[in-house]
Amino acid sequence: MRWNKISDAVIRRLPLYLRVLDDLAQESETEAISSQELGIRAGVGPALVRKDLAWFGEFGKQGVGYEIGFLRDELRKILNLDSRLAVGLVGVGSLGVALTRYHLKRFAEDASFNLQLEALFDSDLTKIGQSVEGVPVYGLEDIPRQVKEKGLKIVIITVPAQNAQDVANLFIKAGIQGILNFAPVKLKAPDTVHVVDTDVSLELQRLAYYVPKTTNG
Repeated sequence: MRWNKISDAVIRRLPLYLRVLDDLAQESETEAISSQELGIRAGVGPALVRKDLAWFGEFGKQGVGYEIGFLRDELRKILNLDSRLAVGLVGVGSLGVALTRYHLKRFAEDASFNLQLEALFDSDLTKIGQSVEGVPVYGLEDIPRQVKEKGLKIVIITVPAQNAQDVANLFIKAGIQGILNFAPVKLKAPDTVHVVDTDVSLELQRLAYYVPKTTNG
């Protein structure tokens, strides 16, 4: 089930709540958590926690709070994380390889992380046919077949900006439903495909605003 008219800002906070609940499930025998504590741990106000969760149902009990195990399971269902989702990555350069290794480590160590990296793609003939940590590298011409055979739902794009839209178009045409874009360019996609842009250089420039200037001498 998908909920309509819910802002992306709400959806972005749900994984924060889930991370808090995952941590609590591992580190504590506590069975319930208040919106106050959940908000503090997630870095938001308790009223916002209650408002966000209210979009999807009534999960808490007055005077008790939220039952950790139940809310954790419900958030996983809402986020489509209650079953395995196959992921691909295109652009097997330094960033792509680093992301591959991070992703595989997280998948191996975290039983609740159900996003499985199944295939890598690149246009470099010296990389095609090779593998990174056991994940095979395919050519771009293999995108339609691999998306279908492996059931890829999400792709991570780490190619240069000038190639990103063309690569995204190949995956969109193949039926991909979500794109995590690390290329420093805004991608165009139909409404049926959700794109999340992660521009490291822009985030660093934004962060620089908050760094006090220093004077020499």
